[in-house]
Amino acid sequence: MIEENVKSLLGSLSVNPYGEKVTVVAAVKTQTPEDINAAIRAGITDIGDNRVQEFTQKYAAIEGNPKRHFIGRLQTNKIKYLIGKVDLYHSVDRIDLAEELSLAGHKKGASLNILLQVNIGNEVTKGGFEFDKLFSAYERIAAMPALKIKGLMAMLPASDDAALLSSLARKMRTAYDKLKDGDPGISVLSMGMSGDYRLCIDAGSNMIRLGTAVFGKRDV
Repeated sequence: MIEENVKSLLGSLSVNPYGEKVTVVAAVKTQTPEDINAAIRAGITDIGDNRVQEFTQKYAAIEGNPKRHFIGRLQTNKIKYLIGKVDLYHSVDRIDLAEELSLAGHKKGASLNILLQVNIGNEVTKGGFEFDKLFSAYERIAAMPALKIKGLMAMLPASDDAALLSSLARKMRTAYDKLKDGDPGISVLSMGMSGDYRLCIDAGSNMIRLGTAVFGKRDV
């Protein structure tokens, strides 16, 4: 099933309306190393973890040298377990986390690629910078050593209102384009999960984080 899902998915994706290649990050929360490796063999090149403990437990068992993403909310005391092993941190959602990542990267002599998480739906249950504070946060974090801001990440609200979701997704693309105009290092708009990724791609997302679409429905 995983092989069929991956091949069908990758076969249906190419570029977004801006001509940018769409990268699929397989969200591997609760998945076994065997299933993750099956997805990689089928063509997945990027995998994303939500939990530090799972990441460390499975790290050595993952084959094929995929790019590693951390896509979950990150506690500052867990950063030390990820330094040197994660290619892109998606969920930099607050200034203190950016400061701790900067300090940890500087101590290790490592440059960390990060995305700024935006709470585009103003949801109290989700982390992320408020949209109207995004650009001031960008200025502060861009000045921190050992960090490279590569773009933005967002999770759309759970809603059946396609017009609302499309509007929010396009608002994210507008913010992304504004940052990119002033910073040539900006290249990633990570937006879209299994339930809304096609809408997000249509709005200009170039990186999607898919769990169910790759592995099927989770039991937990």
